[in-house]
Amino acid sequence: MTPENYYEATRKVELNTHPLDGDLSVDVAIVGGGISGVSAALHLAERGFNVALLESEHIGWGASGRNGGQVLPGFGASQTAIKSLVGAKASRRLWDMSVEAVDLLHAQIQRFNIPCDPVQGYLHAAIKPRHVRELEEAQEELAELGAPVGRLLKGEAMHARLRSTRYLAVLEDRLAGHIHPLNYTLGLARAAQAAGAKLFTQTRVTKVEPGKTIRLHTRNGKVSADFLLLSGGAYLGGLMNAIAGYIMPAGTYIIATEPRADIAELIPGNEAVCDLNFVLNYFRRSADNRLLFGGRVSYSTLQPPGLAASMLKRAAQVFPQLRDAKVDYVWGGNVDITRNRAPHFGRLADNILFTQGFSGHGVALTGLAGKVAAEAIAGQAGRFDVFASIPHARFPGGRRLRVPALLLATSYFRLRDML
Repeated sequence: MTPENYYEATRKVELNTHPLDGDLSVDVAIVGGGISGVSAALHLAERGFNVALLESEHIGWGASGRNGGQVLPGFGASQTAIKSLVGAKASRRLWDMSVEAVDLLHAQIQRFNIPCDPVQGYLHAAIKPRHVRELEEAQEELAELGAPVGRLLKGEAMHARLRSTRYLAVLEDRLAGHIHPLNYTLGLARAAQAAGAKLFTQTRVTKVEPGKTIRLHTRNGKVSADFLLLSGGAYLGGLMNAIAGYIMPAGTYIIATEPRADIAELIPGNEAVCDLNFVLNYFRRSADNRLLFGGRVSYSTLQPPGLAASMLKRAAQVFPQLRDAKVDYVWGGNVDITRNRAPHFGRLADNILFTQGFSGHGVALTGLAGKVAAEAIAGQAGRFDVFASIPHARFPGGRRLRVPALLLATSYFRLRDML
């Protein structure tokens, strides 16, 4: 078993970057080299802005290069929950922009010829009778939104699409799908470079000095900028304490099995699949006929022991024929969740913007986040402000007590998963 994740082992996009060395003045500085950061860099550079992106590791090192690759419209919170937060008009605008995010992803893949194996098709899977009712409600909600509503499949019709006896029903989702997320991130970054953006890796920002001219300090130089966009998500750490308490880094984990001839038979239509448990499982076929299977959740910074075996056991509960499969790759990473599971955008000053809190729905939405942040910096803030209108609360307990408080709050939902 290799120490690297499957996406790193199968990357197809070469990108030449280097650390910052010296001082630099730009129009816009961006902290974070994930999808939202490189998307913003691309859109700003195409608008003529002088842009510098600062990443503490390498491009796509964080959630953007570690996730399940599932391309989803909507948000971590249900559309009903979003409506209760912002009202009917704004919630509809947010839904429409989430659909635009999916369309934008596919448009960028075609425009820049990004080799990231895009596939459309998704199945939401019900394990329990209450999940079936939730799928029926979701089907009605999608119809009201004018989305291309899929069928709710049961029995033989379901088993023809998902060869598992674990599920009672699946709901087709014709908007969603899956990609190789690291290659997509690197492809956007390559396009941003070609448009004129400067990408600096191995360049950790240690201090931010706000002001009319913002100054960002790194080990080997300073960047002065008129605007700053913070897009570090779960990996931003304590750089900006004013927004740190609104997200919780949650670890999630994935295995990639060996390539097997029977993998294609398990999901004949090659859809991505996700169940409805609170601590959910999500899985899909890779382009080289592996099963990529993700799940579990951890609120510590440590990878659980025996992860490959425990994740394979979870996969075998869905597909028993995989109980003897070899696990070639196992990895994990943090996603940034908010208390209400809605995205958290806003401003710390007129010239300091942030995007975070994608809560497991970031593969498509982060690309649009970069676009609307670029619009706001260019003086067209209407769409960014719709996102910023979503109310948020900090996790209780401060930095030291945040994790224990969240574990207590989520124990009820974990218990529900077992019932």
